[in-house]
Order: sequence, then C-alpha cells, then structure tokens
Amino acid sequence: MELDEYWARVSHAVKTGDLEAYRATCHSDGVLVSGKGAKSELLSQALVRWGKEFADTKAGKMKAQVEFRFSGRITGKNTAHETGIFLYLSKRKGEEWKKDYVHFEALLVKKNGKWKILMEFQKSAASEAEWSALSVP
Repeated sequence: MELDEYWARVSHAVKTGDLEAYRATCHSDGVLVSGKGAKSELLSQALVRWGKEFADTKAGKMKAQVEFRFSGRITGKNTAHETGIFLYLSKRKGEEWKKDYVHFEALLVKKNGKWKILMEFQKSAASEAEWSALSVP
C-alpha cells in the first residue's frame, strides 16, 4: 500500500535525522494540532522546533525512531484519513530509551504523485497496552 511506503519514509527520516526528507513528507501548508498542548501551528514551525533533535540524531548525539500502528484507514484516490498510535523512541548517550505512545489522526493528500501530510493531530497519550492491541501494518 502506498501509504505504508509514506509512513516508512517518515520513519526513515526520523531514524537518520534527515530533516529535509521529513519536510518532504509534509504539505507546505500542513498543520500540527497538539491535544496535550491545546495548540495548533504550521508543521513548518514545528520542524524548526524539532530541528535540534534531527541534527543531534544525524550527528550521532542521540538516537530516535518512530513507528506507526493504525486503528482506522480511510483512503480515496488522492486523500486519506488515518487514525492510530505512534511510538516515538529517543535516547541520548548514557540515558535509557524514552518511549512516547501518542494517539494521532492524520489527514493526507496526494500531490504530483506523492503523499503529503496536511494535518497531524497528536490527540493524547496512549498506553503500551493500547499500542499492543493494534496490528502492525
């Protein structure tokens, strides 16, 4: 499925600290909504904030990875709405792995043959049990 390839590109960009590859998965007008922070911002602004972690990952100062599991996937020819949980793992040298499970929704559009995230809604914290209950794509 094309969208599985999209999420694999997102995961690879996080793991390698490739900010530009991550940016390429985002629509230029993409929006990040944070349920925990009760705020909304452009994804381009969030990428500025996340830039240090990407740079530290690329430089080997930290390790990061993200995995996705889905509870709902509604796909049209050029649009998709996906719901599920993502697991973001991060580790700085000398520290233990930190695990963040997050309920999310994503709205994507296909532009010029490429999927782009238009809206990422990080709804709320999820549990490891909720994560385990979802199947791997």
